[in-house]
Amino acid sequence: MTAAERRALLRSGLASGNLLRFPGAFTPITARLIEERGFDGVYISGAVLAAQRGLPDIGLTTLTEVAEDGRNITSATTLPTLIDADTGFGEPMNVARTIQSLEAAGLSGCHLEDQVNPKRCGHLDGKSVVEPAEMIRRVRAAVEARTDPNFVIGARTDARSLEGLEAAIERAKAYVDAGADLIFPEALETVQEFETFRAAVGVPVLANMTEFGKSKLFTATELADAGVSIVIYPVTLMRVALGAIEGALDSIAADGTQAKLVPDMQTRTRLYEVLRYAEYSRFDSDIFNFDIPQENS
Repeated sequence: MTAAERRALLRSGLASGNLLRFPGAFTPITARLIEERGFDGVYISGAVLAAQRGLPDIGLTTLTEVAEDGRNITSATTLPTLIDADTGFGEPMNVARTIQSLEAAGLSGCHLEDQVNPKRCGHLDGKSVVEPAEMIRRVRAAVEARTDPNFVIGARTDARSLEGLEAAIERAKAYVDAGADLIFPEALETVQEFETFRAAVGVPVLANMTEFGKSKLFTATELADAGVSIVIYPVTLMRVALGAIEGALDSIAADGTQAKLVPDMQTRTRLYEVLRYAEYSRFDSDIFNFDIPQENS
């Protein structure tokens, strides 16, 4: 499936009235696992891309890094991919370049936010938002810069925690007027707030179900009933993986062996299946053929 086809698929999904579920991928192989499980798309979190580099989510990653990671992840799946573009990596002209870079990388859409640089995680205290006019310029630059009209441009507002629900809605309406296709209201506190937002803005709304944040972990049914169009689980898989890694390291340190961990591991056979070793072997058989080791697991 081409990038253009995946963008069209995301557009039609947002217009379908159904809730789209986008778990967050932190590597290309996790994107493939998300697709295998029948999810609707893949989300790529800026916080995750920073954490992979051992950095906090305060705007330290660059456009080059984000676009390259996005390219690698989206190349591993046929699903639509939505990526976090932070504040656009600079002034409006930088925002325009960001959009074109993400399009060229094969992404299906992105979202920009109305935080002040340096930004921070939307569920932490101490963040600040720009004046609405500045965010409007970001959105307009993004809309003008895209070359594929199906590339989805989302606008995230962090104003709920700072200015209240009504002010956040007014900001979101202005962003829609500037051309945003999707509104991402960060850190809403109740399902009713999502329902109010959706009714007010008139475009698809995204819900961020991140753990340990200000929003409760609402179910897909609750969000669908509130009119939410897309839900992301941005850091879930990375948190689960890191928790398992910490436990494994503790076990090895204590026991001097990883033997106790083997029953919980993905087997070599399963890994090769996900990586499609057999397909590569068939494709390459006229030049060089290699055998896949078998195991009794």
